[in-house]
Amino acid sequence: MSYQAPLRDMQFVLYELLKGDEILPALPGYEDATRDIMDAMLTEGAKLAQNVIAPTNTNGDRQGCHYEPESKSVTTPDGFKEAYKQFAEAGWTALSAPVEYGGQGMPHTLNTLAEEMMCSANLSLGMYPGLTHGAVNALIGYGTNEQKDYFLPRLISGEWTGTMCLTEPHCGTDLGLIRTKAEPQADGSYAISGTKIWITGGEHDLVDNIIHLVLAKLPDAPAGSKGISLFLVPKVLEDGSRNPAFCGGLEHKMGIKGSATCVMNFEEAKGWLIGEPHKGLQAMFVMMNSARLMVGLQGLGVAEAAYQVSLGFAKDRLQSRSLAGPQAPDKPADPIIVHPDVRRMLLRQKATIEGSRALAYFTALNLDIAHTAEDPAEREHADDMVQLLTPVVKAFLTDEGFFCANDGLQLMGGSGFTQDWPLEQLVRDARITRIYEGTNGIQALDLVGRKIGMNGGRALKRFFAMLDGFINDNPQAPHLPQLKAAIGRLQKATMWLMQNGMSDREQAGAAATPYLRLFALTAVAYFWSRMALTAQQQLDAGSTETDFYQAKVHSARFFMDKLLPQTEALMSEIEAGKDSLMEMAVGQF
Repeated sequence: MSYQAPLRDMQFVLYELLKGDEILPALPGYEDATRDIMDAMLTEGAKLAQNVIAPTNTNGDRQGCHYEPESKSVTTPDGFKEAYKQFAEAGWTALSAPVEYGGQGMPHTLNTLAEEMMCSANLSLGMYPGLTHGAVNALIGYGTNEQKDYFLPRLISGEWTGTMCLTEPHCGTDLGLIRTKAEPQADGSYAISGTKIWITGGEHDLVDNIIHLVLAKLPDAPAGSKGISLFLVPKVLEDGSRNPAFCGGLEHKMGIKGSATCVMNFEEAKGWLIGEPHKGLQAMFVMMNSARLMVGLQGLGVAEAAYQVSLGFAKDRLQSRSLAGPQAPDKPADPIIVHPDVRRMLLRQKATIEGSRALAYFTALNLDIAHTAEDPAEREHADDMVQLLTPVVKAFLTDEGFFCANDGLQLMGGSGFTQDWPLEQLVRDARITRIYEGTNGIQALDLVGRKIGMNGGRALKRFFAMLDGFINDNPQAPHLPQLKAAIGRLQKATMWLMQNGMSDREQAGAAATPYLRLFALTAVAYFWSRMALTAQQQLDAGSTETDFYQAKVHSARFFMDKLLPQTEALMSEIEAGKDSLMEMAVGQF
């Protein structure tokens, strides 16, 4: 596994496109987030990802995690423990955490860039600290002062890790069906009993203590999701004794084999309530929204890693002659990068990755604004963008992460199918990202059922206003006719949903997935028009980075010509309605 962090493109998006070096230091608490400091941190993060994290990736897949039934312990692959220790000791687990609990207090946006590099280098290893961020956020939002003071410094430093314990053997998305129970104890704690499955990092040897955030029901809980509470359950209690929260086994998975995915058995384990009784979902969604953005970055990170491998292969592999005539007459054949279909796959990877990176970083930047801006109206506007775009980032970037890895494997032919190259692992690893933290179909339902109608459609109106504002302010921007056409389709699809989905929920459900993809392609087209404009301005100003900026111009044209036309087919699919999906009787399948 060879990985080079795409620092130049990351800087282009963060600084030249989004003006993060101007916006972030102007936010209260982020005064130190200057371009020089962020660049220095990103450079060090790239070195760690390339030289420490990436070399553990292949072995993590081949060796996997090992479960010991007698001790109920889990051993991670060789090299994971040492790499995690370097990651934590270098301060990366604390990058965006509050200073008062030992964090560095840097923007979430900067942490987003670091997470992308980690996910490219080793997705499995990156999940251990990744889930801890969600636990930290939930505790900051809903923990007591005592809980914060004791647990947060240890989680933020990386001394301990955290988990999310939601799913049970009989229920996944429908959390109202959970059976895990919490019995009040005389000392104010609760005895937690039940089984959770698919728990990432539920047991491992990277740290001495693991803090589980567990959904459970109190004895007097109302039925359904309104009766769910959230509890903090440590693996090791404050007095050093072992809490009866044990791993019952590991899942045997298609990919991410270096990530310990555990069955967790809570046997009257001691836990403490987080937040208010019966309002655990509210606190858990803080973790889940954080995790959904992180999973989107996982898709982006895998896509970037796959692109780098397949691009290198395409430049070196000799096969046949160019259809336009020999391009390397001194060699027995031309590199396959000269062939149109190979270029189709490479450009699809490149244009999708770079457009997705802009969408992800824009969402992260708005998250920082929503949390820290002094102006309440500015915070509200930014939060609207985050709420609206979170399901889009999660679903689109993970769909495309898998598609890009798959394209990379296809490009490499039989070589891609073998373990001699990383692509077959990346395809397997990427596949789970479309499933966990809410399948992408659930993200589409969230967008259609909640987000576009939120606060009377305020967020969606602001999104369209942003797109219209760019077009009106930049009449000479590249590809405006194509962008306007896509925006028109998205507006038309939204109206169709309002007219048909509100009176018939199955119509909304049938349209949800194509609507989310239509939304995502339109959003990415907006960013590509902006990036092409920025690049052209640099070229016109005489920039010496000619190849870099010309590549942006070419990639934008490819996206608009070859990928954005999908919006036409998606519009047709939406308007076709539910009938062909729902009219067939179950017995006819």
